[in-house]
Amino acid sequence: QVQLVESGGGLVQPGGSLKLSCAASGATLDYWVIGWFRQGPGKEREWVSCISSLDGSTYYRDSVKGRFTVSRDKAENTAYLQMNSLKAEDTAVYRCATDPHRNPCHCSALECEAMNGYQSDYEFWGQGTQVTVSS
Repeated sequence: QVQLVESGGGLVQPGGSLKLSCAASGATLDYWVIGWFRQGPGKEREWVSCISSLDGSTYYRDSVKGRFTVSRDKAENTAYLQMNSLKAEDTAVYRCATDPHRNPCHCSALECEAMNGYQSDYEFWGQGTQVTVSS
C-alpha cells in the first residue's frame, strides 16, 4: 500500500524559508513522477512543481520559479520542496502526489501550469502540511 506523508510546514515570516518533505512507503519515488500542489484559503488546488519520471526534469509554476526547488533522495525515498523568499500568497496546504504508471509531469512548465498539473493523473496523495507566511 502506498503512503505519502508530508512534513516541514509551519509559520514563517515573509522572506523566510521552509523545506517540505514527502516521505514515501510502498512507492519508489526515484522512478515515479512526483508532484507538489497547494490549496490556499478560499482557493482551488493548484499545481506548484513536479519531477518527471521520464528523465528527472523539474518544472515550476511561474510564481514560484527561482524561489522553490523540488528534489528527491533515492536512499531516503523522500521528495523535498525547498521554499525560499516566501510570500504571503504562498500560504496554503501543500500536498505531494505520485503515480506508478503515468507521468503527468511530461509537459512544459507553461502547459503544466495551464492544465493545473494534470492532477487527475496522480493516484496517490499525501494528507498535506500547512504553510503560513505571515509577519
